Amino acid sequence: MKTVYSSVSDIFLDKVAEWLMQSSLAGGNLEDLVRGFCERIAASGLPIARVHLTFSMLHPLYDALGFTWRRASGLTVEGYRREAGEKPERFLQSPYYYLLSNNLEHMRRRLDVDGPAEFPVFDDFHKEKFTDYIAFVQAFGSDTAQGMMGSWSTDSHAGFTEEMIAALMRMQKHLAVAAKMAVLGRLANNMLTTYLGGDAGNRVLNGQIRRGDGETIRAALVMGDMRQSTAYAEKEGRQAYIDTLNEFFDAIAAPFNRNGGEIMSFLGDGFLAVYPCGRHKDPSRAACEAALSAVFQAQNRVAELNRERQGKSLNAIRYGIGLHVGNVMFGNVGLRDRLTFSAFGAAVNEVERLQSLTKKYSQEIIASQAFAGYSGGEWTTLGEEKLRGVGQKLTVLHPKELLLPMNQDEHPKDVGRDGLSEAEQVILLHRDASRQAKLGQARGLM
Repeated sequence: MKTVYSSVSDIFLDKVAEWLMQSSLAGGNLEDLVRGFCERIAASGLPIARVHLTFSMLHPLYDALGFTWRRASGLTVEGYRREAGEKPERFLQSPYYYLLSNNLEHMRRRLDVDGPAEFPVFDDFHKEKFTDYIAFVQAFGSDTAQGMMGSWSTDSHAGFTEEMIAALMRMQKHLAVAAKMAVLGRLANNMLTTYLGGDAGNRVLNGQIRRGDGETIRAALVMGDMRQSTAYAEKEGRQAYIDTLNEFFDAIAAPFNRNGGEIMSFLGDGFLAVYPCGRHKDPSRAACEAALSAVFQAQNRVAELNRERQGKSLNAIRYGIGLHVGNVMFGNVGLRDRLTFSAFGAAVNEVERLQSLTKKYSQEIIASQAFAGYSGGEWTTLGEEKLRGVGQKLTVLHPKELLLPMNQDEHPKDVGRDGLSEAEQVILLHRDASRQAKLGQARGLM
């Protein structure tokens, strides 16, 4: 039986707008917001067969997601990836790119007409028997690089009426306001977790923001450092050094940001990672085992990176890693108006000195006896060392474990990819084209 659509009910649409406002104030996430909106707007009587929404923040570390809702199957969420050098032709031939290139906010096309499809995506819509299509760009402010793109599609024989279009434009603005709040909330979370780490970021979001806020925790500690970085910077220059440092961090540090580990801070050409754990034997063992597993992954990744560098006639990257376990203070320190969230204390100082001993013993990895005892495996005792500031000598050891086979999901390049949504792809293309046009005009005036 074919559905017959009557006039649009302002009462039902007001209910949808009210729900959006309440969800925004409650801090609803973007996925739930989009799903709930699409289901409610369709239930209000609008003949929506498909909704596509995508959000742009233009940052390679932020989650980039597209949402497609279909009346028949519900919501699907897609993550978009772009490899370096890829030519996304489908974005150049998309309605979204057409909107941006012509500085348009809306575009409507009837789909139930004969002739070649204006855009390749319309061929897919014909198969789904869509009859009418509206695409839009909704900026979150004066900067069009941050905003929402989307489209409405219907399979109603009559397409969208003027009343329906007016209702969609009205609801689009309500959705943009709610989505902006959700996106900015996600952005704040991403910013904090990107710069502070997951656990530290959540602590700050939950109100741990005053100087001195924190606690003492037990953790397995990892301190890594790139060797001869100063000489490399002086020899190769600033940009080559920065590129090499980023390659090094991509390769060596990524494994320590998984499986319970967290990069607490980058210290020049080194980093500190922590694996928080309980104070008993079993959680300490689990944390140290996870840290040691990450060490072996890091060794593989740097070895793979050095093979690539050798093929480019570049010097191999050398490094040292210290491993320890102990109590650390975890919280805010600094000035009243400029804080940092980090781990500090005696155990942090000790793991830094253990890392420095890799130079003395010409080993990439050195651990304290406490760490080795919890982590298991076979270890070679290197000697006893008197660390500055530590009363008793520490026995230092080196793991006998050989390099493990490289898993497909542990390749050094897996961290270096940009995750960009469809909207971001289009906006970047449009921005680059605009810059080229301005450059061409400037040259023409010369």
